[in-house]
Amino acid sequence: MRTTTPLRRALITVTATAAVVLTATGSAVAVPVSGTAAAPHATAHSLSALHPVVELAAERLATADLVAAAKWGTDSPIDDPAREQQVLDNVAAQAQQLGADPDEIREIFRDQIEANKIVQRGLFQRWTDHPDEAPTTKPDLSVVRQEINRVTSALVEALATTADDRGAVTCRPGLLLAALQVHHEDHLDALHTRALARALRSVCGS
Repeated sequence: MRTTTPLRRALITVTATAAVVLTATGSAVAVPVSGTAAAPHATAHSLSALHPVVELAAERLATADLVAAAKWGTDSPIDDPAREQQVLDNVAAQAQQLGADPDEIREIFRDQIEANKIVQRGLFQRWTDHPDEAPTTKPDLSVVRQEINRVTSALVEALATTADDRGAVTCRPGLLLAALQVHHEDHLDALHTRALARALRSVCGS
């Protein structure tokens, strides 16, 4: 029986998402086999534990659309080293207060920042190629950054809470499953899927 077009597209999307996330989070993932008693439970636990991390990373990534719209047609550059350094310093300080590793959190947020810029650059290119799709209104960047700060703070807390899960051998398969679930829940397009994979690159410590 031939696979229907919608199902084929769904399978292709899931496979592509898995490939992108695997590439970003590690070269290979050993998913536990069904005959192993303890490993599937550990993977399921990692999935539930890491889902908030992936969900918040995707939520933070969604603000890139608003940032891009605010900067479009202005002289505001996508790269903003001063702002980026401020974010990194703030998350490191918050991590230290929570008893998390500041250097680890800083590295993870370097990925968040780069992922955000992937979306901004992708949208700029799309709007350049298709001016009719360009935004006609500009969000207030200061208001958008308040939302970014809120999600950033929540993400640091989630990362601090899941330190043990992120250091476990089950982190990468758990992260992959959580990413696929969030991809499905948020209906991410190719651009945001690629950016999410970039955002998750350093989440697993092992």
